[in-house]
Amino acid sequence: MNIFKYTDSNKRYHTLTYFYKNKFNSKVFKVSLNAGFTCPNKDGTKGYGGCIYCSKSGSGDYAGNINDSLINQFNEVKDTIHKKWPKSKYIGYFQANTNTYAPVDILKEKYEQILQLDNVVGLSIGTRPDAISDEVLDYLEELNKRTFLTIELGLQTMHESTSKLINRGHDLQCLDNMVHELKRRKIHTVVHIINGLPYETKEMMIETVKHLNKLPIDGIKIHMLHILKDTVLAKMYIKKPFPVLSKEEYTDIVCDQLENLRPEIVIHRITGDPNANDLIEPTWLTKKFGVMNEIDKELARRNTYQGFNLSILNRARQLIINNTKPNDLVIDATIGNGKDTLFLAGIVNNGHVFGFDIQEDAVEKTNNLLMKNNKSNYTLFLKSHEYMKEVLKDHIGKISTIIFNLGYLPNGDTTITTNYKSTIKGIKDAYKLLNSKGLIIIVVYPGHKEGLEESNELEQLNYNINYYRNTDNKEAPYIMTIKK
Repeated sequence: MNIFKYTDSNKRYHTLTYFYKNKFNSKVFKVSLNAGFTCPNKDGTKGYGGCIYCSKSGSGDYAGNINDSLINQFNEVKDTIHKKWPKSKYIGYFQANTNTYAPVDILKEKYEQILQLDNVVGLSIGTRPDAISDEVLDYLEELNKRTFLTIELGLQTMHESTSKLINRGHDLQCLDNMVHELKRRKIHTVVHIINGLPYETKEMMIETVKHLNKLPIDGIKIHMLHILKDTVLAKMYIKKPFPVLSKEEYTDIVCDQLENLRPEIVIHRITGDPNANDLIEPTWLTKKFGVMNEIDKELARRNTYQGFNLSILNRARQLIINNTKPNDLVIDATIGNGKDTLFLAGIVNNGHVFGFDIQEDAVEKTNNLLMKNNKSNYTLFLKSHEYMKEVLKDHIGKISTIIFNLGYLPNGDTTITTNYKSTIKGIKDAYKLLNSKGLIIIVVYPGHKEGLEESNELEQLNYNINYYRNTDNKEAPYIMTIKK
């Protein structure tokens, strides 16, 4: 079974290919174009010289030839693709420089001629958050009603010190405001970031992604910093070299970033693709597919996926998978809404799940859920988990995995909650039920009064306990594990 929702391949993140296939029911190609725009960070409106990493082509190294018409640029790419994929569709990608930085009548002239071409289903427009006027926004809103429009905003980093160093020319609030404005107008919004910017730490790069995850963005492009010839960055690097990420470091950071992104956010790009003739560092970037394969392998090694860290329950399920075999006997000590019970039943197809809860509503819902999913390898008990050893006395030393999901029944009576006295007795008895390689998984919710009391008491248990947290928030759920 796929462990990640947005995939039909081996990817553990939400790829652009998957998104386009499901939206258009067809193979879709972006055709990069150079419309001859400039940039407010080059002409003096915001600054001079542009961002320090920007190439002469305005980060449009694979866009068309500026000396050709947009139609010719488009058709040159399309004609090649059409030979192999004659039924494909296309999105015109205005890539080089800042593609909303012009009067509306000029933008209309350039955008509309691409939209009139056969099999063009949308436009993707690369720009800056400080270069979209209100008049342009109104036009984009109208355009969005006629085609699939994507606005790609450059951010690169949330950190103001780095932003000033790279001569970005706008602050974080500018980006945030534009994202909200575009989403208010229902326009598909993508943000670009760069890993490996001078002197940024891994933690800083992850903070940038965590910030974007809180915004209503639809997609993200993750780049690795290119140090290209004839750029300000190249001169800086030659004069005083700064640390450049290795492929292994980049892979580790990207996987951490993916784990902190909402699963519905589309990953439009996951690595850089520089022109090898212009590249100074890092040289490993020239092997794009090798980098992508390393990211795939690392996510598989971790057994994680995009959005994994957003719920501690994902870690609980990973622990279950790693410790449980198809023939095992397992226990859901707090069946609640039945989701954990169903998950366990799917893991132990040839084994058996025992479930406990004190609420009739929980037992009924769980039974209905399991029957609906054609599961029969389970037995449910309308009893507290503190009695599991007495109920399962014939299975002492035979249970492989036991999960306690503490707190109250989701969408149920919040006054009925687990309490530390029965939980601690249940855990001590559960330990006796475990086989020699058994594992107890306890999901603790300290965010309410009873949960905090339960958390404090559980931490006094005299076992070899491991902790798993996905946030620094002391009130957030966390996991305790006890291994036999």
